[in-house]
Amino acid sequence: MMNSPKKSDLAEVAVKPTNKAALEAVAESAERRVRAEGNTSQQSTHRTQCRARVSQALERVRQAAKARKEERFTALLHHINVDLLTTSFYALKRWAAPGVDGVTWQDYEADLESNLINLHARVQRGTYRALPSRRKNIPKPDGQVRALGIAALEDKIVQRAAVAVLSGIYEEDFLGFSYGFRPKRGQHDALDALCVGIDRKKVNWILDVDIRSFFDLLSRDWLVRFLKHRIADKRMIRLVRKWLQAGVLDEGVWTDSETGVPQGATASPLLANVYLHYSFDLWVHQWRKRHARGDMVVVRFADDTVLGFQHKADAERFLTDMRERLQRFSLSLHPDKTRLVEFGRFAASNREQRGLGKPETFTFLGFTFICGKARAGHFFVQRSTRRDRMQATLRRVKEELRKRKHHATSQQGRWLKQIVQGFYAYHAVPGNGRATAAFRFHVSTLWWNVLARRSQRENTTWNRMERLFNQWLPRPRTLHPWPRERFDVRHPRWEPSA
Repeated sequence: MMNSPKKSDLAEVAVKPTNKAALEAVAESAERRVRAEGNTSQQSTHRTQCRARVSQALERVRQAAKARKEERFTALLHHINVDLLTTSFYALKRWAAPGVDGVTWQDYEADLESNLINLHARVQRGTYRALPSRRKNIPKPDGQVRALGIAALEDKIVQRAAVAVLSGIYEEDFLGFSYGFRPKRGQHDALDALCVGIDRKKVNWILDVDIRSFFDLLSRDWLVRFLKHRIADKRMIRLVRKWLQAGVLDEGVWTDSETGVPQGATASPLLANVYLHYSFDLWVHQWRKRHARGDMVVVRFADDTVLGFQHKADAERFLTDMRERLQRFSLSLHPDKTRLVEFGRFAASNREQRGLGKPETFTFLGFTFICGKARAGHFFVQRSTRRDRMQATLRRVKEELRKRKHHATSQQGRWLKQIVQGFYAYHAVPGNGRATAAFRFHVSTLWWNVLARRSQRENTTWNRMERLFNQWLPRPRTLHPWPRERFDVRHPRWEPSA
């Protein structure tokens, strides 16, 4: 399974021989029962469903990666079997847009067993070929466009299976302040960590880092070199190269570049995390131990990073060193979006002494962070929904309401209820009640305007509309706990010094 260049006795993860092998044949032939002792000689037991067999095999990969941090895996592709491909297929979205081949999830499921057997054979023989991604431009709130690549269905299946295998290795290597696109970690875990770090550490300065066009400009050569630190299976490396070199099909024209990974592909988040782990995370971890004179907080979600410093000198030195570090790996900082702001429990008083205004704010994962003050008078990190994100959501609601203008009121209400509940599910954090209430109010106004234009006889008095709003649009309430409460549960610190 994995080899070490230094220890021949750890050449591969061998299967433990059956206990009491000499006695098993006699005992079991006479008693004809399930063996009570002994280990199976197969890779996975076949007494359970395929999902259990897959999890057992991947768990052994994870345990081997955890036990031997410096060794390289030499045999991984065999873990991509039909069972894992089946699990990957059913994990895909049923109604996702098709790729360049036009094959949908339902089309592939019609003859699933035969299709997956054929796909598995091509992957193992090395005859599998990745198709180019279909480009789709998604407008961003700031007016720019994000180019996404929609992969073909079979590419999604194989990528998800490969990510399941590789994640078992790299999840044991990734550092704790990396939160983006990792199992059992999400945006709110990163938000909680940042709030708790600012609150409990001596943070006076915030460095908001934005890497310019990260997914488009990362070096593929460096990415493959990083993968080879842990992956010695040439067939797995060759599989990753196929995805990187598949290119993009835009209006019938095939294009490719020597840099970047297709944003939107299933494997891209893991590959991006691997790239940043070796080019950024490990370096930050060493920099904090060697150069930081005061407290330092780091939270990274994909290519979006926020750092907190106790001393401004540390922050300025880190910014200079980081530019040099990223340049070595074909990356650069966005000059306008990378900012150093004074932020923390003493920011308001310090700026008042210097004759300046209120402390500056910064944004992270859809929220604007503000130096707030609780009713008791103490400092706390207030989070408010970014205004541009809310406005972009309301514009989409307005456009869709126009299309649903002549639908039944109950159908419109059920759809708007889902929209409002989805907004609350992410944004209903403590201290953000004003923004969630404003969102409900604006949605109500948009709905009222649409109903008022359906007919000149439409009875759209405010009293009637208020009853509709109360019937279909849930009132805002806080759904998330305070950051310190959830953070302490998910990251317990039992040591007295922690």
